[in-house]
Amino acid sequence: MISATDAISRAHQEEWGRLVAMLARRFGDLDIAEESVAEAFAIAAERWPGGGVPPNPGGWLTTTANRKAIDRIRRESKRIDRQHEAQLMQDATEAEQAGAIEDERLRLIFTCCHPALAMEARVALTLRLIGGLSVAEIARAFLVSEVAMGQRITRAKAKIRAARIPYGVPTGEDLPRRVSGVLAVLFLIFNEGYLATSADADPIRSELTAEAIRLNRVLCSLMPDDGEAVGLLALMLLTESRRRARVSASGELVPLDQQDRGSWDAELIAEGHGLVRQCLASGAAPGRYQLLAAINAVHTSARDFRDTDWSQVVALYDQLARLDPSSIVALNRAIAVAEVDGPDVALATVDQLEEKLRDYHAFHATRAELLRRVGRSRDAREAYDKAVELAGNTAEVAYLTRRRDQLGERD
Repeated sequence: MISATDAISRAHQEEWGRLVAMLARRFGDLDIAEESVAEAFAIAAERWPGGGVPPNPGGWLTTTANRKAIDRIRRESKRIDRQHEAQLMQDATEAEQAGAIEDERLRLIFTCCHPALAMEARVALTLRLIGGLSVAEIARAFLVSEVAMGQRITRAKAKIRAARIPYGVPTGEDLPRRVSGVLAVLFLIFNEGYLATSADADPIRSELTAEAIRLNRVLCSLMPDDGEAVGLLALMLLTESRRRARVSASGELVPLDQQDRGSWDAELIAEGHGLVRQCLASGAAPGRYQLLAAINAVHTSARDFRDTDWSQVVALYDQLARLDPSSIVALNRAIAVAEVDGPDVALATVDQLEEKLRDYHAFHATRAELLRRVGRSRDAREAYDKAVELAGNTAEVAYLTRRRDQLGERD
């Protein structure tokens, strides 16, 4: 029988975002929604260990959070008017139609990705409320401090209240205007599952990658002609195909050049390649996700790491850099350049990115590998130290530590 602690933890992962979004839509106040859901979980933590887990934990939390929200509204000023409004909204919510989107989680993501908010605010707020990611995890995804991200989410909530942005079910006309934010949310949820940023989580969070893929499939069924939605699905499938090979039995991250390609999922690779070909056949200029999918298609087409068409990978990154001239893209391009033009050329590019990426562990990890290859052992050791300090993923820390220690044994 599942313990009360495990039940609460699972409910937090599965229900928190849904409950907050539902109450925010119902009562029109994000603060009340979050506070009421938090109170419901606190009551569960107090009662379930002694009284047992209810047969329907999600339903119990929904009922409790809804009652707490109504209690809070009653205690505020203009109690009668707000209570009446809340009851009307509750009745309307229970009777509302699914609208253009039948999937509850995807509908909530579209709801939160309102075009009145700046793109980064939409994505951050949705990851917090619906994706279930912590402020710290979101901050790491955006390469900003936890304090800065917390302020960004707070400002987004304040704008929603000030502008009275409704939490209405999106219609078919809303989808094209909101899809870019939804894709960004799904991409970041998948990334957190692909390589968890927290030391307290499993290195690979398969429940997040699976949910991102599921939601992306639903989105593609709604918008089959959206090349970026199809491209993102292809990217997810090709990345997920390598999951079994990415962490060793000892819990250490396995880099691409050392993975057992025989353990890659052939069905996911075939489906991903088919979607990439579908995007190419459309004749439209590829977007960011389509280019990333094409890069992964090159990697998963090679039977051996040495067979990788690195010139093609560099050419695809050149296209991507024109669409997204970010430091992250430049860093990833440099890794491919090292295979074409040598590590010294790549290192010169990476060194130019230090000011913008000094707090990003992957920058220091990449630099450490390049320094190792050009024979600068002391500098490589320092870079590994910094990468280990900044990395949160336990499997990645184990790999970086071993690489650093091996360097120390030889030099």
